Amino acid sequence: MTVPSEHPSGPALRARWQETVDRARGGTAAPQDAPDPGPYADDLLRRWAEPQRRYHTTDHLVAVLDRVDELAAHADDVDAVRLAAWFHDAVYRPDRSENEERSAHLAERALPELGIGAARTAEVARLVRLTAGHNPQAGDRDGEVLSDADLAVLAGTPEEYAAYAAAVREEYGFVPDEAFREGRAAVLRQLLELPRLFRTPLGYDRWEAVARRNVTTELGLLTG
Repeated sequence: MTVPSEHPSGPALRARWQETVDRARGGTAAPQDAPDPGPYADDLLRRWAEPQRRYHTTDHLVAVLDRVDELAAHADDVDAVRLAAWFHDAVYRPDRSENEERSAHLAERALPELGIGAARTAEVARLVRLTAGHNPQAGDRDGEVLSDADLAVLAGTPEEYAAYAAAVREEYGFVPDEAFREGRAAVLRQLLELPRLFRTPLGYDRWEAVARRNVTTELGLLTG
């Protein structure tokens, strides 16, 4: 199985996937009948490269994995968080509302086949579902890391944030302008109503103020 549009980070991503799966199996040899993780990486990368994507692309996967690495010390099970990052937008259709649920189901099918235990598989699926609202409960350290990593895009430079917002608009190109503005404004308001966008100490210190400024600016442009 191959990735139709090879991403420059493809080989490095496959290596990261292999290392994560090896650790998630418990640091022991895979069961004799466990499949090679490589084709699973290829399937996931194929999904992340689908043509309907403009923001939820392989670049986003790389960014989330990198942010998880930055926040790794906060996690209780950082490899579960890494696996959840791989799966969290693996199923993505901008015209559907069940993407997180379907992505979680994909993880629930794939991970046991790879020899990953039931408890860790359940944690990965829980984390994937959590990305639908980015509102982990207090003390959910794994959820806090994944949510912060996924939202870190909000704290880009003005140019980076503008490119992110434009990519989101492209993904919803089938939605008329007025309806998009209303829907996007509702999402931004929901984010601003959260007591904290970023729940990890490092994420909050590094990204909170800039992200709130960026989101507030975009909301003003949409509604002004």
